[in-house]
Amino acid sequence: MSVFFNRGVWRATLIVLFVLAALSGRVEAERIKDLASVQGVRNNQLVGYGLVVGLDGSGDQTTQTPFTTQSIINMLAQLGTTLPTTQALQLKNVAAVMVTATLPPFARIGQQIDVTVSSMGNAKSLRGGTLVMTPLKGADGQVYAQAQGNLLVGGAGASAGGSKVVINHLLAGRIASGATVEREVPTALGQGPYVHYEMGNTDFGTTQRVVDAINREVGAGSAQAIDGRLIRVVAPEEANRRVAFLGRIENLQVQPAKSLAKVIINPRTGSIVINQTVTLEACAVAHGNLSVVVNTEQKVSQPNALSSGQTVATNQSDIDIKQGNGSLMQVKGGANLADVVKAINALGAAPQDLLAILQSMKAVGALRADLEII
Repeated sequence: MSVFFNRGVWRATLIVLFVLAALSGRVEAERIKDLASVQGVRNNQLVGYGLVVGLDGSGDQTTQTPFTTQSIINMLAQLGTTLPTTQALQLKNVAAVMVTATLPPFARIGQQIDVTVSSMGNAKSLRGGTLVMTPLKGADGQVYAQAQGNLLVGGAGASAGGSKVVINHLLAGRIASGATVEREVPTALGQGPYVHYEMGNTDFGTTQRVVDAINREVGAGSAQAIDGRLIRVVAPEEANRRVAFLGRIENLQVQPAKSLAKVIINPRTGSIVINQTVTLEACAVAHGNLSVVVNTEQKVSQPNALSSGQTVATNQSDIDIKQGNGSLMQVKGGANLADVVKAINALGAAPQDLLAILQSMKAVGALRADLEII
């Protein structure tokens, strides 16, 4: 058995990320709709507990998931069938699930929304199952929708003779238009003569540009920045005119201010993402490479024919550690993203090595960006 690190795959992944970042070097104007949202116009999360039936023997093992058995007994009691609570049910075609959905703003009674169904027991697969009518509740405990329908599971799997093959995920699925809205959430478009816009990010420069764009379009003094995130806009009070006014405002083009220079590092996956405002000062870098190779072979120890010993299998392992000589390399400074990508690629290091290199660059002040590890 050999254990090794595929440096070529990591390097190709890093190059793709850098190319994607380089292609987005220019800041384009965006709609106010993409930068801010109207205060109070929001989604609401719904959740419910239900049962999926019709599984082909891949449901919960009810001896290990007593809540599934209890749910079946309660459901049958509501349908007019009474079972003793002490009876041990062995139903492999049923699975207990959590059902989640997002109630969009201005949703009306009778409107249909998508739902996601996820197993919460020890079911093997939800493929081919049907969700039984499940009430979906909001944070206030009120029922806002009812969900039911056939699951669509994108995965597939098979097992035989102790071997098992699974493609994608089998314990979660979706039901398109699987829930019907039963209760509406009142949504107010502003308070009195004002409508408030909430910026997606706290950025004083971008907020001021949005205020200026609205004032140029509607009139001076129509918009006022309350802080770095909230904008108050004078709007018509009549409902039809207010909707038309908001539709006019949300399509105005604004060029956002340059974002904060930032480098995002994920040490678990080796991902590195750099935004366009990162700059690099000239520096020198040396980083040695370390590789560990473990080879394990199975050998059979055969005793002498006249001895009383037994034949046994033994493992013989060879461990080889190699450390490369890291030469000192000069890294040229870069004033834009393309130069930064070119300088980092010149190091020829794998993403896992670049994690340490970028941290060191930040420590000496050569990397002009915030380093965030997620």
